[in-house]
Amino acid sequence: MLLNGKRILVTGVLTETSIAYSIARMAQEQGAEIVLTGHGRTLRITERIARKLPDPPDVLEMDVTQEGHIPATAARLAERWDAVDGIVHAIAFAPSEALGGNFLQAAWEDVSTALHISTYSYVAIAHALASQLRAAGGGSILGLDFDAQLAWPGYDWMGVAKAGLESANRYLARDLGPQGTRANLIAAGPVKTMAAKSVEGFELFEEWHRRAPLGWDVLDPEPVARVACALLSDWMPAVTGEVIHCDGGTHAIGGSSDG
Repeated sequence: MLLNGKRILVTGVLTETSIAYSIARMAQEQGAEIVLTGHGRTLRITERIARKLPDPPDVLEMDVTQEGHIPATAARLAERWDAVDGIVHAIAFAPSEALGGNFLQAAWEDVSTALHISTYSYVAIAHALASQLRAAGGGSILGLDFDAQLAWPGYDWMGVAKAGLESANRYLARDLGPQGTRANLIAAGPVKTMAAKSVEGFELFEEWHRRAPLGWDVLDPEPVARVACALLSDWMPAVTGEVIHCDGGTHAIGGSSDG
């Protein structure tokens, strides 16, 4: 029961195959009480998926692009809990015009949407819940990343947004560290989620398995969920500002899979 008694907000649960769903399920199995968020037309989908968890949690509406939604979520959590022990940021989106080989052609309107949702919201949520994390003794903020050291086919402005997320994480670790809050990212290998399938040209699945020294199952998000639960727990009290790779080791291997 690694997370026994922990109170954790989990964003981004949309399907049973999502990494966020796997984190939510495992967090409950490890003793955590969780609340999910959803928004707009997908809110009912999240509510339906929530009922498939071991202990169906409440779902709060939070659209990170709408002014007032994030503070309202913080207020509702304050009514429920006297502190928040953890936040899972699993929110990312870019319009199709900013993906799939449109890097040079993408308009600022589309780029700004990607940066707002995928990068800025990580900091905005952490800021809104900072006092509730402090009340828990600091707590842990966790974001989902995809290694931004390289330019990936079709990933385009989402890759830039993830690079911004990595930088924002370091600044967040700096500014919230004095209150004991840890901020870390997991750079996960590709998992066949709805988000991954929507990126035209983002076809790394077989290649990733061949290159990973430990192998990589694109249908199994549980290894990522295990790392997430460790970071949300009290077992890594001196780890912050990190990007922890959970990808079978592919990030560390140069050259092609053929050697």
